[in-house]
Amino acid sequence: MYHIIINPASRSGRGLKIWKKQIEPALRERKISYRSYFSNAPGEIADITAQIFSLHPEGLLRLIILGGDGTVNEALSGMRELSRVVLGYIPTGSSNDLARALKLPKNPLDALDLILKGANAASLDLGCITYADGKKRLFAVSCGVGFDAAVCREALHSPMKTVLNKLGLGKLTYLVIALKQLLAAKKVSCQLSFEDRPPVHIQRLLFVTCMIHPYEGGGFMFCPGADAQDGLLSLCAAGDIPKLLVLFALPTAFWGRHYFAKGIEAYQAASLQIQTTSPLWVHTDGEVTQKSCSFSVSCLSKALRLIVP
Repeated sequence: MYHIIINPASRSGRGLKIWKKQIEPALRERKISYRSYFSNAPGEIADITAQIFSLHPEGLLRLIILGGDGTVNEALSGMRELSRVVLGYIPTGSSNDLARALKLPKNPLDALDLILKGANAASLDLGCITYADGKKRLFAVSCGVGFDAAVCREALHSPMKTVLNKLGLGKLTYLVIALKQLLAAKKVSCQLSFEDRPPVHIQRLLFVTCMIHPYEGGGFMFCPGADAQDGLLSLCAAGDIPKLLVLFALPTAFWGRHYFAKGIEAYQAASLQIQTTSPLWVHTDGEVTQKSCSFSVSCLSKALRLIVP
């Protein structure tokens, strides 16, 4: 039995078309036993996932997610026992950074075929943010504070994203909005506190991103060396850098070449504390839920089994 969670709004409505015209007919043709669940509003994916766990309190759960990175992120929020899950992913989002890193098939039917064969379920790291009030949120790809989170927040509500998605140019949404947010960024200081080394002070923060996989934001390779099975967060911290230099460095991040710019630094850590002098937007896998000026980030080693090529 497969439990299939579908975000019909993914990639500006293409998710529903892919389900109806490709995935559902293929499942019926193969006589696969499944139950399908559809989200109707932001936040419902977590509730749907929690409901599946409640209705099936014991045993292995084979979940399939049809959606984007944000859909996976919401589903993680509803997973009560990660050890019980084997996850299959059919990427239908606009950025698909998780699928890009794992080299999942772009064709939905090929992705389904990979899942149904189920030959290789890799144990992958997850990240976890803990806010000052004790609230936690998991992430599969990355979390970030500052510039990249502000970009994600605007992209989530941008009519431009809908138009570019329909033209197959969704990643341009993030690049255009990134340039806009860069010019509007205000001066905020930041401190990164690690367990095993002196703290890092950034007088004028641009962003800090903590990554499990190399890509975010539709293909920006902010952490080229990120490894989802090493038990560590890979960090890209940018600050104290002229905006003109950022304009040159940002496009090179598509190839992971941005570290030539002084003020962009790489770190690794199993956990850290991030503090800023003013509350800034924070994202998890592109989902922006709140502002914060103090939170910790940790890596949960090999916490999720996901079917990969």
